[in-house]
Amino acid sequence: MSELRKKLTAIKHITRMDKPIGTYLLLWPTYWALWIAADGWPPLSLLLVFSLGVFLMRSAGCIINDFADRKIDGAVERTKNRPLVTGALSSSEALQLFATFLLLAFALVLTLSAYTIMLSVVAALLAASYPFMKRITHFPQLVLGAAFSWGMIMAFAEQQGQIPTVAWLLFSANLLWTVAYDTMYAMVDREDDEKIGVKSTAIIFAHHDKRIILFLQLMTLALLFTVGEMLAFGWPYQLALVIAAGLFSYQQILIAQRHRDRCFQAFLNNHYVGLVVFLGITVEYL
Repeated sequence: MSELRKKLTAIKHITRMDKPIGTYLLLWPTYWALWIAADGWPPLSLLLVFSLGVFLMRSAGCIINDFADRKIDGAVERTKNRPLVTGALSSSEALQLFATFLLLAFALVLTLSAYTIMLSVVAALLAASYPFMKRITHFPQLVLGAAFSWGMIMAFAEQQGQIPTVAWLLFSANLLWTVAYDTMYAMVDREDDEKIGVKSTAIIFAHHDKRIILFLQLMTLALLFTVGEMLAFGWPYQLALVIAAGLFSYQQILIAQRHRDRCFQAFLNNHYVGLVVFLGITVEYL
């Protein structure tokens, strides 16, 4: 029984069930798109499918990320106790688990339209390829941004049967926002990553990192403001963007000295940005 408990604990850790921040950062933008695409509250069945899909795809992404990094995570302070490093899970067990979560997610997608099913293939490719981009390019965060934003495209495809301009604006806003907060996340590991040869935007941006993050945050707000103007949103949404701007300002203060703990704190704070924007959208449709 203790062995089973150990395996379940390892599964919890490799899927990050104990650290839901990634699920939140994927969920809130998906909800932005679901509410806007439905012009209000989306059908409950669709809400359930996309919510479960977010959880399953985030879990699958974490598993394949740890598999890709299994030989280098031991050299990084933050990741040295991950299940594939400690031996709590084997590589084959991790791949089996990845396949299981991916198949469960695909089973959910099969309840949707053929158009959305086709688009889901792109989502799976993005999720599976992101971890390996760290060896190829200094911009793996762009791939992560696309992966974290593709559910928004699927939401519009499912509810409207098309992908309008507003969907691509939301996609672009979320992609830029993801690059911004994941660069903060990469700043935590920058010294370790440089030693082991892993690439990231935090490394390529170097001492320009804070200014580039600020630019990405401003562009995110500008794109979200444009969405609001196109949809004739009023003060609730505009207030949400003002609060989001305040949160971005707070994050800039946190990363000012580039301390690891405060950069990680800034990364975590982005959960509230996604939530605030979602609340602004929700109130608009009440």
